Amino acid sequence: MNPPRYAAPTLYLIRHGETDWNARRRLQGRQDIPLNDTGRAQAATSGLCLRWLLAQPQALDFVASPLRRTRETMRIVRQRIGLEADDYRTDERLMEIDFGDWEGSSWTDIAAREPERFAARQADPLGFAPTGGESYRKVFERVAGFLETVQRDTVVVAHAGVLRSFLALRTATDPASVPAIEVPQDQVLMIRDGDFAWLRASAALDGRA
Repeated sequence: MNPPRYAAPTLYLIRHGETDWNARRRLQGRQDIPLNDTGRAQAATSGLCLRWLLAQPQALDFVASPLRRTRETMRIVRQRIGLEADDYRTDERLMEIDFGDWEGSSWTDIAAREPERFAARQADPLGFAPTGGESYRKVFERVAGFLETVQRDTVVVAHAGVLRSFLALRTATDPASVPAIEVPQDQVLMIRDGDFAWLRASAALDGRA
């Protein structure tokens, strides 16, 4: 099956760097957790990758989720590219999927504590919504709304659930597989004309930065 073709701008998508909650495999959702030192280094690696990719970075739009970990990542990325750190905008439609009352728990904790709800989520990963949270289908809706506003090549710093949604909406990736996709925190997801690639600056380039 050939991927769909879009007359659309190129997207450069970055997941925020690691936080202590990521390291502990706790669901963050809407919790405003800062980057840790590893996360800051990952953000710098993503910025270096963009520095090599973008001939005229000042011509692109830069948009981040309003949460602290994404804004901090964006500032580091822009500094590494050579742009003013705070000259970007935020959009609430790029916030992480809301895990409701599951936030702060790990999947292992949830499976042990609430096996029936965990099984329901496993059976319908796109449609299931935790209590007080939202489903992946709801995230697809708000990301689709954001995409309708994109007018030029754009750098987006957001979250794993949001990057998965971009893949579902702009490539041939099966939406049903989206919740299980691993999203690295030190790579750039480039989407162009329905195709995508994960890109990372090499260790040699890291050493020369």
